[in-house]
Amino acid sequence: MKRVVAVVGPTGVGKSTLALRLAGDFNGEIISADSRQIYRYMDIGTAKPTQTEQSRVPHHLIDIIDPDQNFSLAQYQELAYKTIDEVDSRDRLPILAGGSGLYVQAVLEGWQIPRVVPDMGFRKHLEERAASGEAEELYEELKRLDAEAAKCIDPRNVRRVIRALEIRQDSDINSKPAKTKPHFDYLIIGLTTTRKVLYQRIDERVDDMVARGLVEEVRKLVYKGYGLELPAMSGIGYRQIGAFLQGKTSLEESIRRVKNESHRLVRQQYNWFGLKNDRIHWFDVDNEPYIEIKALVTEFLKA
Repeated sequence: MKRVVAVVGPTGVGKSTLALRLAGDFNGEIISADSRQIYRYMDIGTAKPTQTEQSRVPHHLIDIIDPDQNFSLAQYQELAYKTIDEVDSRDRLPILAGGSGLYVQAVLEGWQIPRVVPDMGFRKHLEERAASGEAEELYEELKRLDAEAAKCIDPRNVRRVIRALEIRQDSDINSKPAKTKPHFDYLIIGLTTTRKVLYQRIDERVDDMVARGLVEEVRKLVYKGYGLELPAMSGIGYRQIGAFLQGKTSLEESIRRVKNESHRLVRQQYNWFGLKNDRIHWFDVDNEPYIEIKALVTEFLKA
């Protein structure tokens, strides 16, 4: 049976650093589970691994599509399974690492994802309702139809709310996806810390992103023709800096909003990676837990 180690947790907690250490110690390769790192040209704002890090350890499912291309959860799951098999065939350890709970759970739980093609008429109708001020009502409709899905979607992410409603309109689709046992055993390692420490880490990381050229990265994307209305550009950092470039806010206000939205993302991620989830082995990063984590992975691989 193949084995996969998954590293999960909120943004800014240190998942990438741990994945790199584990890959070095266990002959591993990293499979990104980040819904933003799939896009080319979006490096700073997505906290993408540096070229140096990617040269040290092979990384997968990073830079696979352009920002104006569509990409579904089903496509991600298919690519992740294929990559796991390829990494395992090289006698290396697949390490799934990232904060996109939808991606992680779809892979580890073997979700049978409905192949629902976009219904452009239905979608356009909902988009018009949202544009007319009914975005909140759309989210309330989703809550009534599919409370589990709604719980894990930010009400302000209108695109995802509409997609969930689009899928849910098919009467043959249950609110919870069917699951099949994946073709591998897995160990889930979760990293956490106090909210105060985590928010401080996030704020420092945002300041570092700005110092390294986040504003120029967004400006170049727009210059390349990737409009701010694209789903890819709705990610935290890009949307707020885009507003600054449009003259709608000051840079200081945009940076503040990036930090606040990142704090909110942390709260949403804990909906996916619950601290009471007994399938996840949680470790507080302030306790420097690497020796304990390494021992856990060693035992898992021996089983």
